Amino acid sequence: MIAGVILAKACALAADENKAEDIKVLDVRGLSPITDFIVICSGTSLPHLKAIMRDIDKNVRERHDEQPHSSDGSPDARWVVLDYVDVMVHVMLEDMRTLYALEDLWETAADVEWEN
Repeated sequence: MIAGVILAKACALAADENKAEDIKVLDVRGLSPITDFIVICSGTSLPHLKAIMRDIDKNVRERHDEQPHSSDGSPDARWVVLDYVDVMVHVMLEDMRTLYALEDLWETAADVEWEN
């Protein structure tokens, strides 16, 4: 198993490769009892959400031999979560992201630089 911060950055990079928008990686260690890092990104359409989700799963599996322990939601619901235990990846349409405001919920979390 790779370190959570490396996995979180890998998920963010995979999302970026598929043109996900407004990608954030938050360090929630000590703030969340269920995960260490949260990756949040937006897609522009339902097909785009599917592609982002698919490619995060595929790229992280191929490059780091990690796969999500579970996933929740569906692109049709406009919000999908990939659960890697130490990292939770939220892929959302912008309207859902605005409505649920996860960044506000975790406003005390440190931002993690993920771009090369």
